[in-house]
Amino acid sequence: MDIPSSLAIVVLAAFIHASFQLSVSVLTLLSGHAIGAKRSQAKVLRLSWGFITGVGVMTLLLLSFISLLLLHSFEQSAAPLVAWAIACGLVFGIGFAVWLFYFRKEKGTKLWIPRPFAEHLTNRSKATKHSAEAFSLGLTSVIGELLFIIPSMVISALVLLELPSAWQLIGIAVYVIISLSGLMVVSSLIGSGHSISKIQKWREDNKGFLQFSAGSALLALGFFVYISKVVAEVSGAI
Repeated sequence: MDIPSSLAIVVLAAFIHASFQLSVSVLTLLSGHAIGAKRSQAKVLRLSWGFITGVGVMTLLLLSFISLLLLHSFEQSAAPLVAWAIACGLVFGIGFAVWLFYFRKEKGTKLWIPRPFAEHLTNRSKATKHSAEAFSLGLTSVIGELLFIIPSMVISALVLLELPSAWQLIGIAVYVIISLSGLMVVSSLIGSGHSISKIQKWREDNKGFLQFSAGSALLALGFFVYISKVVAEVSGAI
């Protein structure tokens, strides 16, 4: 694949990552508790951006680690087609899983993650009072949704390995920044005075759309990568 096509895949994967809702849920909880505790708007924003920074750092570390792991897993410089096929299968599987049970079938926006971990994040968000604690909470929230974001990261890592070194760094930066876009939008809304209850109401009213679009985007990503990489190279070798 050429560089524009590779970067387009990374951008799509990053937007899919951004569409998942665990970090957004924790950010709204964190901001809501801070506002409820009568903290200043500046303090609320510092906590929000501390959290977002933590999410960004963990995303950067995970993507870099996956890329390094894949790099040392192959004897040749480029990933074999079987690795691409397995990655596409993972994307398809998680895409169908998101369609079926990303949000729990009950009122609200509870996600399909282990309840003890969800309660841990809820309690931590209530107890967070400093930017360093918010940063740590951001790191933890990414781990909680790893099952759903790992396909986007694996596909992006495989694509990045085929780019020149300078473009690899650009691709990683693009992925991390775009993956934070949902959090930055929510933080900006809160900072501009929008009610958290209205933001949460919008998320609840549109959770079906969010779930369907995230699953569909994963399936589209897997199909595009499979056709453009696996099928194209197999056809060219025949």
